[in-house]
Amino acid sequence: MSQVQEGSFLTLHYRMSGPQGQVIIDTFEGQPATLSLGSGQLSPAIEQHLIGLEEGTRTVIDLDEGEAFGERQPDMVQWVARQLLNKLGDPHEQYAAGDVVQFPTPDGLGSFAGSAVEVREDGAVLFDFNHPLAGQPVRFEVQLIGVL
Repeated sequence: MSQVQEGSFLTLHYRMSGPQGQVIIDTFEGQPATLSLGSGQLSPAIEQHLIGLEEGTRTVIDLDEGEAFGERQPDMVQWVARQLLNKLGDPHEQYAAGDVVQFPTPDGLGSFAGSAVEVREDGAVLFDFNHPLAGQPVRFEVQLIGVL
């Protein structure tokens, strides 16, 4: 049987859950995911736990606080002025706490997400750009269907 190595192409089912057991992603009830190890589709810490596993393996990986997505960074919580939000998106958009908003990267080739935390009367929005599971323990259940 094939073993997961750096750069392996994987077909797998997985379930990722947070500290209270809330499921963030679950492919077990649908189509399996396909990904290439090292491409950034999974966190490097999760990928390291997959290396060496054999095709057909089903296991649960428990990652300690901050191991999966790093520690929470206070400087990743920032106010974004309404003027900039208007420039980057729909000027009529109404934001509320809990909204997840996509922002373009400075080079315009990608995007990143921020979660709205608070909205001021002047329309500025406090966004948290940390991963939602940053600084938290994560449970990653995986079933390796295929390894190439």
